[in-house]
Amino acid sequence: MNLENYQSYILPIIIIIFFGYRFYRFKVVKNKLPELLKTGALLIDVRSKGEYTQGHNPQSINIPLDELNKESLKLDKTKTIILCCASGTRSGMAVGILKKNGFKNIMNAGPWTNTLS
Repeated sequence: MNLENYQSYILPIIIIIFFGYRFYRFKVVKNKLPELLKTGALLIDVRSKGEYTQGHNPQSINIPLDELNKESLKLDKTKTIILCCASGTRSGMAVGILKKNGFKNIMNAGPWTNTLS
């Protein structure tokens, strides 16, 4: 096989590694979640209000992503913040918003269903 044959495998391998790592990180947060909530962590669901009313973790609060920058001023920067959404994409963007606003202890739990026991 020449180099050209291997190049066709690079993108699929990168995609598999990306999603594998993402799944692993979400699993780590899921395993830590009960203890984090017991010790005062805040679980924030960044989906829209309509999505949130269709189903959510009862321990979560809803702050839609488009309101997070403003609402973050009301949050305690010393607490651990755990973020969730529908797939993990918006909660990933929320991590960036909170980091920009000075929060240090932030975790992306991925899909909100990942936060259920």
